[in-house]
Amino acid sequence: MAMAGRIKLSFHHKVFFSLLALCWVLVLAFAIFQYDREKSFRSDLMNMELQMHNERIIDDMESGENIDSIALRIAPPVENLRLTLIDRAGSVIFDDNDRTPFPESNHNNRPEVIEARKSGAGYAVERNSVSDNTEYFYSATLAPDGTVVRSAAPYTHALEDFLEADRSFLWTMLLITTVVSIAGYFITRRISTSISNLNKFAEKAGRGEPIYEDWAFPHDELGNIAGNIVRLYVQRDQRHQEALRQERDKIRLKKQLTNNINHELKTPVASIKLCASLLRDHPELPEEKRQKFINLICDDTERLASMLEDVASITRMDDGASVIERERIDLTGLIAGIVDEERMKTDMRILCDIPPMTVSGNRGLLEAIFRNLIGNAIAYSGGTEIQITADREGNFTLRDNGSGVAEEHLGHLFERFYRVDRGRSRQKGGTGLGLAIVKNAVAIHGGDIRVSNDNGLRFDFRLPPEKVSGV
Repeated sequence: MAMAGRIKLSFHHKVFFSLLALCWVLVLAFAIFQYDREKSFRSDLMNMELQMHNERIIDDMESGENIDSIALRIAPPVENLRLTLIDRAGSVIFDDNDRTPFPESNHNNRPEVIEARKSGAGYAVERNSVSDNTEYFYSATLAPDGTVVRSAAPYTHALEDFLEADRSFLWTMLLITTVVSIAGYFITRRISTSISNLNKFAEKAGRGEPIYEDWAFPHDELGNIAGNIVRLYVQRDQRHQEALRQERDKIRLKKQLTNNINHELKTPVASIKLCASLLRDHPELPEEKRQKFINLICDDTERLASMLEDVASITRMDDGASVIERERIDLTGLIAGIVDEERMKTDMRILCDIPPMTVSGNRGLLEAIFRNLIGNAIAYSGGTEIQITADREGNFTLRDNGSGVAEEHLGHLFERFYRVDRGRSRQKGGTGLGLAIVKNAVAIHGGDIRVSNDNGLRFDFRLPPEKVSGV
C-alpha cells in the first residue's frame, strides 16, 4: 500500500527537480557566503572608523592631555558612543558611561581586549555588556603603554542597518535563480523528450504494436541516437515482416503448386491408365488401335516427364538463388546452339542478332529461358517468324509475328499452370509452367521480364550490366 501511494515522477520531472535542487543549493551556498562576506566587510568598515577614533584618543593621551577633556573634545563617530580605558591588569580605569555603576570586573577576558593585546586591535560584534545589559559593537586598540582604549557603539537600529548586508543582492540572486529554473524546466523537457518517446517506443514494441519512423525527436545528439534506434528497429522489423511475407508466399505457392500438380497429373495419368487397361483387357484389339493406344501412352508419359522436370526446376528456383550454381557462360554461343536445335523442329524462321557477350549464371536456367520462349512461340503464336535481338547492355527482345493474345490474358501469362486455351495447350503437350520458369530464371539472374502485343507476342527482359560484358 505504501508503494502504491508513492508518487511516480516522470523522467522529465526527476531531471528537472534534481537540477532545480542542485541549482538552489549552489545559489543558497553562494548567497550565504556573499551575505556573510558583506557583513564582515561592513563590520571591518565600522571597526576601522572606531579604530581611527581610538587612535586619536591615544595620540592625545600621549601628548599629556587628560582623558576627561579628550572625551569631551573629540566628537564620537556614532551617537551614544561609550569610551572605556583598561589597564594592563584588566581593570577599567575610565568609563564615560555615568548611567551605570563603574565596571569592577577584569576585562582582559573580553574577546576584543584579547585580540587587541595580541595584534594591536580587535573588535566584537553584537556582544552584551555585563554592566548595563545592552548590546554593543566593541572596537579595542592597544596603546604603547599597555592601556587598551575601547569604543562601544550601542546596537541601535541605525547601527544594525549599517552592519546589515545589502538585501538587494539576495533579491537579485533570487530573480536570477527563478529565471534559471524556468529555463531549466524547458531545457530538461527538451532533453527528456527523447527519453520519453524512446520509452513509449519500447512499450509499443513490447506490445507488438506497429511502429513507424515518423517519431519526433529533438535535433540534438540524444535525439539523433533515439531516432537511429527507432529507425534501425523499424528497418529490422520491416525486413522481418518481408521475410515472413516471403515465407508465407513460398508456402502458399508450394501449396498451390502441389494442388495444381495433382490437378494436372489427373488427365495424363487417367489417359495412361485407360489405354493400359484397354490393352490389358482386350488383347483382340486390331493392331492399328493397339498402336494408337501405345502412342497415346507414350505421349502422355512424355508429357508427365516434362511436367515433372518443370516442377523440379520451379522447386529448385523457389529454394533461392543462393543454392543455384553459377559459372561464366558464353551467352551468344548458348543462344545460337538453342536456335539451331529449334530450327529443326519447325518451319518458322528464327532470326537471331546477339552481340558477343558473357554472363555469370546457371546454364540450365539460361537454356530454359530461351527454349521456353522459342517453344512457346512455335507452339502457340501461329506466326511464321521469330526474332531474337539484344544490345551490349543485356536488353533482350524475343518476338513473333503471330496473332498475340487477348489483353486480359497478358497479366497472367507468367502465372503457374495458366493457359490461354487449356484444350489447345494440352493438345500441344504444354505443362503451363514454361513462362513461370522463364520469369523465375530471369529474376534469379538479376533481371525482369515484360510481355506485350506488338504485331504478335513480344517479350522484353534484361540482364543487369554488371552481369553482362563484351568479349
